Amino acid sequence: MIRSRVLVSGKVQGVWFRDSCRQAALDLNVRGWVRNLPDGRVEAVFEGDREDIDLLIAWCGRGPAKARVTEVKVSYEPPEGLTGFEIR
Repeated sequence: MIRSRVLVSGKVQGVWFRDSCRQAALDLNVRGWVRNLPDGRVEAVFEGDREDIDLLIAWCGRGPAKARVTEVKVSYEPPEGLTGFEIR
């Protein structure tokens, strides 16, 4: 199991990014959370198998149909054993 923290920039607020991310995470059995930041970015933390997290990070690079992603920054941290996936 790994844990990644993802910061997504671009037009990513007001386009259903968080809810779409939650659904993609649930489909991949990835645990964690996603939230809007005051500076217009979206932050997410993912925990799960590397392959599933890599797929979810790739999804973040596209986002939902109305999103316009310009940058995705990824860092890795020790897993905390999160359960479920929530929108914060």
